[in-house]
Amino acid sequence: MSEERPVDVALLRKFSPLDGMKKENLLALARKIGISQLPASRTLFKEGDRDKLTYWLIAGLVELREGDSTVAMIRGGTAEARNPLSPKLPRKMTARAVDPIEYLALDSELLDMMITWDQTGTYEVAELQAHLTGTVGDDWMTTLLQTQTFHRIPPANIQAIFMRMQRMNCREGEIIIQQGAEGDFFYAIVSGKCLVTRETPLNRGGLKLAELTVGDTFGEEALISEAKRNATVTMLTDGVLMRLNKKDFRELMNEPLVQWIDYPMARDVIARGGHWLDVRLPSEHQNLAIEGSLNVPLYFIRLKISTLDRTRPYVVYCDTGRRSSAAAFILVERGFDAYVLRGGLDAAEGALRRNA
Repeated sequence: MSEERPVDVALLRKFSPLDGMKKENLLALARKIGISQLPASRTLFKEGDRDKLTYWLIAGLVELREGDSTVAMIRGGTAEARNPLSPKLPRKMTARAVDPIEYLALDSELLDMMITWDQTGTYEVAELQAHLTGTVGDDWMTTLLQTQTFHRIPPANIQAIFMRMQRMNCREGEIIIQQGAEGDFFYAIVSGKCLVTRETPLNRGGLKLAELTVGDTFGEEALISEAKRNATVTMLTDGVLMRLNKKDFRELMNEPLVQWIDYPMARDVIARGGHWLDVRLPSEHQNLAIEGSLNVPLYFIRLKISTLDRTRPYVVYCDTGRRSSAAAFILVERGFDAYVLRGGLDAAEGALRRNA
């Protein structure tokens, strides 16, 4: 495999589900992915592999095999190549390059997270800005959603976290966290910069550990571990912080109050008059879906909620549970009886409909 070449937004839009993402988020994604090459007769992945990568074929011909049988021949640039190659884990097929190929490979969890925020972010920011009056733009929110700390938080809890945050106007030199103190708040920087230092027996003045800026967070370690603060954080400039108290932080780091059910239970709900609700993008739904499911992409849930039947339960699904849990929480908040299919499409393999 050769070194990766840069990729542009126009190329990413040729593939599902990337074709449904906003330009600014595709630009961010383009910085995390590149075009890779593989010589003819080499294997891209093997049946049974569990590598958490999503692959798209750009150019060349790939053979997909199950055991000793050829299942499909996929050529770059065709309609079949718009969708990821054998995305389910463990891999159902082996992919072998017949010609020299060019392809994209992206961490599957990063892809799922970015699609979820792409579809919820616009609404979240619009609603939150009305609440957080006086904050400096929404750059800090967008940046915060992409941090590792927020990757661990269930999507349905994000809005609640922002709504419970308290605004702090801070001055240059102000100590926000003191080393050795009890942990009480989680902080996010809206504007300005902070300095992180740690006092040691040999350096009472404090060793400089890091400088933090807009979108950076701090203070979660002591809240998670119930330990004392292990560093001091001081404002380097005037700025604005948002803080979340320990009780809310610990509560909202856990799953929201949505109901997860396995496939047999989901079938019972459907048998009692429920509906399957697929909240993935239309291109994903068209390629693979549960028979008879209704497709309302996550980013349309709020707009289309009046078209849903409040008298019947919904079993919401996506690929992994990230988008469906966010959608179910929105429905439950608005009085619907909604469940999340645990395991996503993998759990319903026997009921899947594939389109040619």
